[in-house]
Amino acid sequence: MENSDNLLRLEVDFGQFKRQIVSGIAKWYSPQDLKGKKLPFIVNLEPRIFRGVESQGMLMAVAGEEKPILLEPAGNTKAGDKIA
Repeated sequence: MENSDNLLRLEVDFGQFKRQIVSGIAKWYSPQDLKGKKLPFIVNLEPRIFRGVESQGMLMAVAGEEKPILLEPAGNTKAGDKIA
């Protein structure tokens, strides 16, 4: 995102719908790092505005010692699968 060292704007396909998600991981991850990954998101949140951009969900990650650790499923999943 322009004028931000921390925020990434992600366009995420959940199978039946798409969402725009703003995440504060730009210090550690580039858009290319995330492209094609199957990552968990929370999508039942009220939209929030970050620097004039609406975020329609939240990326889930673990707070690692040096950087957020992205969570990826170990098995075969498809876009829109729910977290159990």
